Amino acid sequence: MQPFNYHRPTELADVVKILANSEDPKLLAGGMTLLPTLKQRLAAPSDLIDLSRIPNLQGICEDKNEIIIGAMTCHADVAASDMVRAFCPALADLAGQIGDPAVRHRGTIGGSVANADPAADYPAAVLGLNATIETNQRRIKNDDFFTGLFETALEPGEIITALRFPRPKRAQYQKFRHPASGYAVVGVMVAQFDAKARMAITGAGPNAFRPHAFEEALTGSFTAKAIEGLTLDPDELLSDMHASAAYRAHVALVLAKRAIGLIS
Repeated sequence: MQPFNYHRPTELADVVKILANSEDPKLLAGGMTLLPTLKQRLAAPSDLIDLSRIPNLQGICEDKNEIIIGAMTCHADVAASDMVRAFCPALADLAGQIGDPAVRHRGTIGGSVANADPAADYPAAVLGLNATIETNQRRIKNDDFFTGLFETALEPGEIITALRFPRPKRAQYQKFRHPASGYAVVGVMVAQFDAKARMAITGAGPNAFRPHAFEEALTGSFTAKAIEGLTLDPDELLSDMHASAAYRAHVALVLAKRAIGLIS
């Protein structure tokens, strides 16, 4: 690990100042990806800014027909929240499937979304549940947020402060879990809202995405039969030592049917 300046501010305004005055700063949320990267010397920031002491970045509350989750809220708190479970059980279930207990008690929802790992679980929730990403500068629509492999719409100096989830009529998350890491080889979130159905897939592509043909079919009939015969294009999916693109396409359909079957 290379030397760096360590900061632990207690106000978001101080974080913004440090970011502006540092040569190559990095934000530290749960550190589940960043710390191993530093230890392997794959990153060498000039300054590390720990967000753990900023109280208004943590917590869960309800606002009208939305649930708001602070960016520094850990996965375990989302999974255990009675409020989240009453509002959207699928979101609590997803959080409870992330990694292992150590990861769930350190990793944060904002850190996961900002990191945009192609196999992370939360991106499927953000897209499938039609979330809005709040930052210190603006609100970003979920469809505009994930732009590529580990890439997002966040600008330099922009910090995720919270995520807002509207209430679905019903939703379900299913994933084919990597046995060692717990990451999604494929993960599928399906949700039904008043206007239309939404579906998001993680683990299968360079970033989480919505298969619009599946959504159109489910909007017409929210049943597993409605998506029978639909497929994903393997040329647009990942292929690696864990699963081929064709296999991921097959598993995505199986998981989607299973998720729909559990809530239909």
